Order: sequence, then C-alpha cells, then structure tokens
Amino acid sequence: MASSNRLLTVANRLPVRRTEAGEWKTSPGGLVAAIAPFLRDREGVWVGWTGEADDAIGSFHHDGINNRVVSLTHSEIDAFYRGFSNGTLWPLYHDCVRPPEYHRRWWWPYVDVNRRFAEQAVDEIAERELVWIHDYQLQLVPAMIRERRPHARIGFFLHIPFPPIELFAQLPWRRHILEGLLGADVLGFQTPQGAANFIDAAMQFTEARQSDDVLRYQGREIVVEGFPISIDTPRIEEQAKTAEVLAAAKTLRENVGAGRKIVLGVDRLDYTKGIDVRLRGYEELLRRDPKLSSECVFVQVAVPSREAVAEYQDIRDNVERAVGRINGEHAKTSRMAVHYLYRNLPFTDLLAFYSAADVMAITPFRDGMNLVAKEYVAAHSEDSGALVLSEFAGAAHEFRSGALIVNPHDIDGIASTLEVAIGMDQKEAGQRMKKMKRQVREADVHAWAESFLKVLDS
Repeated sequence: MASSNRLLTVANRLPVRRTEAGEWKTSPGGLVAAIAPFLRDREGVWVGWTGEADDAIGSFHHDGINNRVVSLTHSEIDAFYRGFSNGTLWPLYHDCVRPPEYHRRWWWPYVDVNRRFAEQAVDEIAERELVWIHDYQLQLVPAMIRERRPHARIGFFLHIPFPPIELFAQLPWRRHILEGLLGADVLGFQTPQGAANFIDAAMQFTEARQSDDVLRYQGREIVVEGFPISIDTPRIEEQAKTAEVLAAAKTLRENVGAGRKIVLGVDRLDYTKGIDVRLRGYEELLRRDPKLSSECVFVQVAVPSREAVAEYQDIRDNVERAVGRINGEHAKTSRMAVHYLYRNLPFTDLLAFYSAADVMAITPFRDGMNLVAKEYVAAHSEDSGALVLSEFAGAAHEFRSGALIVNPHDIDGIASTLEVAIGMDQKEAGQRMKKMKRQVREADVHAWAESFLKVLDS
C-alpha cells in the first residue's frame, strides 16, 4: 500500500466492544487482527455499529484506531439486521438450507441503514482514500459511496458464500444488490466459485460484461477474485504451546478421553452447520460397531446464537435430542458417549480442546470458509490429528490434500469417514497434518489482508 493512502474500513460492527465496566476493549477475531495494523499505521478510520440500540455516541479513538459510530434503533435492528440480513440473505446465501423470507418491510430499512453507513464513510473520505467494506449486511454501500466519491478506491469482501445464480435469482431485489456491489473496484469472495457465481449473476441481471479477467461496468473495470480468509496462525500456535493450554489439554484427555480417542465438533449453533446430521453420522458409526463407544468419545461444543429465533430453537432441540438418544443407548454410568457443551468458551479453553482432540469433525451444509478448521490445524501437534471436513466449506478448497472430505448430507458417508479418521495410523495422520499446517502458515490472515489491499491499491 502507498503510505499516502489512508484506509477506511466499513463493517457492520466496530472493532471494539464494551466491558461490564463500560470501557472499550478491542474485539477478538481475525478480521480485527488483520486490519488493525494497517489502520494504526495510516491513521485509519473504522465505521460501524456498537451492537447496541440507539447508541449515538459519535466518534472516539481507541487503540490507535478512529471509530465512527453508526447508530441503529430497535426497529432498524429488527428489520435490517434480524430481518433482511439474517432472515433473507443468510439462508439464501447458504444454499437455502432454510427458506429465505422476502419482505418489503425488511428491504427498505436495509436500504436506509446501508445509506447511513455510506454517509458516515463519505464524510471521512479524503482525496486519496482506500475504502474496504465488509460483508452481506452492507452490499449497497459500495455504489452509494461511489455516487458521492467517484475517485475513491473501493473494495468489498463477502465473508459468507455467494450463491449460484439459480438461487440468487429468487431475490426480488437481486439487481439492486448487484448494482450496489458493482460500485466497488475490487470484489473479494472466499472461493473462486463464489467469485464465478457473482460474475454469472452480474452478467445475467445487469449490464456488466466480462473481459480480460475483469468485469466492465459503466466504464469501469472491476476485479472479481477469490481471497480465502485465514487465521492469525503465529498467535494461535504460540498460545497453544503455553503451559496453561497444555495442562488443560492433558486434563481433558484424562477426564473426557480416559484412554479413548476424542472426536470434537465446535460450531456456532446455526442451522447451516449440520450438527444434528453429524451426530446422526456418529450414531450410525456406533450402531455398526458398538464397541467403538469404549474406544472413542464425541465432544460437541455449541456456541449459543440467535436464541430468540424459532429456527435456532429448533436446531438446538434437534441437537439435544440426538445427544440424549446416543447417550441413552451407548453411554455407561462411568462413561458418556457424547459430551455436549452449550456455551461460549474462552479461546484458551478452545485451544485445549483442539490440542486434545484426535479427530476434528466440521460438516456444515454450506460455509464461506470455516476458520475453526484452520484453528484446529494451527493448535494441534504436527504428528497426529485428523480433520473431517465438509466439501461445502470454503476451507475444503485449501485442505483437499490433507483433510478427509465428506458430503455433510450423507449420514452413511459421515459414519464411514469418521471410522477412517478414528482408525488412521499416526504416519498418515502426520503427513496430512503437515500439509495443512504448511497451508495455514503460508496463508495466514495477515497475508490475506495484504493480498487484498495490494490489489485494491494497484
């Protein structure tokens, strides 16, 4: 990046959160870790929402970053965030795992809130500015900024999948969304397939045309590429080796594993994650070979999510019924078949689970990337461990030679693949793990940010 170019980031949430004492604290997570150094070096600005209703606090400076707050009312949170973003776009972009809802009463607040984010950004844009907009909540913002600041260099990155044209075509406001995104100079997606899906939709429903590996639209050239996001690999590897994590992992192996192999699932409790079908796959494995209940144990960590939404209550009920059914048939008084944790865990505790687990099972029906897969690889030892990974997770594109790839809808296939993972010899496991570790070390989250910003600033 040219040092004269200031960086402006626009995302649904600010890079900070309030503590119980009311003080600001930098949020954990890869996106903040990746972008914050660029913002600090260039006196950058982050435009976003605090996560609380009617939080009109203006601007403030924290940890080297200028934060500019977009305020949302309770009704806007219901319509823009819970409604259009998570009731329409989220299921649509995840292969319609649940039917999307298309309501005009959600669409117009989505437009209004996107305009407010754009206006806040426009007020901060100087003559030579790089603007990086993030994710599905703000897909109209690129064109709204372009209209007011035509000379800005605007990038957009979609953190979730972009659906195939057959599904995207359902959206009544498909052209509006596409034209909003086409306001950017660089459009980044998690996978090449996501980029191809967008190009197909843009050429079908707008005047955009492909030429020389770019889209041409309204006299401009737009780069559309896959930029697979990653994790802060050095930080995770360092934390995983601390005495605290190593001791916790040892305790888990002794208390939970008790001489058995540990199969681990870690997911936000979302209907896209395939947790219930994964458990049915494990149940099928135990049905085929009941003695495996003495040789392995399944640990499922489910992070609470959108608990007031009916679909999320349903998936929690399904998961908990599956856990109860498996334990009812296969557990003994001194030995559970499945350990189920429905809670948020500190990251150091998650690292201990990653380190202790012999097999990591990640089987979403559709996922933009799935960083848990990469965290497991970074935190686990080099000479052991097996990753069972959905072919519909973005991470499968990078881990195809190391992970055991599975169709997350196939209960028999999940059972068979888990059996292979549990029985894998250490030599093969080590070879596979080394390939995956090489990937997360060479392409960490900092390399991801640098690669996107390099294209944006070219």
